[in-house]
Amino acid sequence: MKTLWRRYAREIILALIVAGMVLAIGMRAPVFLSADSLMGVLKDTAILAMLALAQMTVILIRGIDLSVAANLALSGMVAALFSIAAPDLPIGLVILVAIAVGTFFGFLNGVFIALVGIPSIVVTLGTLAIYRGLVFIVSGGKWISSDKMTPAFLNFPHATFLGLSSLVWFAIAVAVAMALFLGRTTIGRGLYAVGGNPVAARYCGIDLARQQLLVFTLSGAVSGLCGYLWVARFGIAYTEIALGYELSVIAACVIGGVSIGGGIGSVSGALLGALFLGVVVNALPVINVSPFWQMAISGAVILAAVVVNARAERKGGKLILPEARRRAAAREGAR
Repeated sequence: MKTLWRRYAREIILALIVAGMVLAIGMRAPVFLSADSLMGVLKDTAILAMLALAQMTVILIRGIDLSVAANLALSGMVAALFSIAAPDLPIGLVILVAIAVGTFFGFLNGVFIALVGIPSIVVTLGTLAIYRGLVFIVSGGKWISSDKMTPAFLNFPHATFLGLSSLVWFAIAVAVAMALFLGRTTIGRGLYAVGGNPVAARYCGIDLARQQLLVFTLSGAVSGLCGYLWVARFGIAYTEIALGYELSVIAACVIGGVSIGGGIGSVSGALLGALFLGVVVNALPVINVSPFWQMAISGAVILAAVVVNARAERKGGKLILPEARRRAAAREGAR
């Protein structure tokens, strides 16, 4: 039991906080505890959770991907245009097109970071603007509304299976795949090694450039998938889709205990961080709090999470001798 607590203390505490928030909000507004309301929270959190899991792999190796929301917008726009141009294509192929677009632009980020050697924050800040501009170019500056999209394109994210939305099932699938990748594969465990000590990881034969290329490509692939899901769910595609959403993605990671310094993070923590933000966002209208407070609340939570992470990661030196023996040894040496 002590081992379990020591290993998952942060996740357990965060889960209790989320549960406490849900109950407290439910006491203020009982409608929040209804099945439809809670399912709405899960739906709203699904895309954020998938992006947070992908972002976690980037942060694990001391990187950052600021272009995820712009990649999402571009992939979603391309998927919508593709569906309109070829309405008879199976929806699975449309989804693959969105994933392929996101993967390509994620790979492009990785090339500049891993092979050219430009810091990830600089590269993704630049590609964020480029990808937003490409959304405008490929769409001709026009909005694509639901009346131009095919029913199959729009209905897929709203389908349910065993009582859960397909959005939630996608999030579960990504979470399981990420847990297996990080916990059961040599490459996944290598991400922690690179983030913990890049020099030691290099001496162990881990290729940092290959790891960077992998995680940014993976981040792009998940962004592409989420691009289709976002556009199809809300029935609209335009340049400013998910504008600023990359900040929520990073916030979910930080709240979930993923260290910005690299090498620390868990799938369960990232999921709980996303769920925390999902509860906050959905609770504000229910308890009649102005949505303008959302950014302030999120910012305060992020700051608190960073402080907690910094204190948790601060390690003291190892005590080799008890204090009494240390003093005795010092006196003996003085003689």
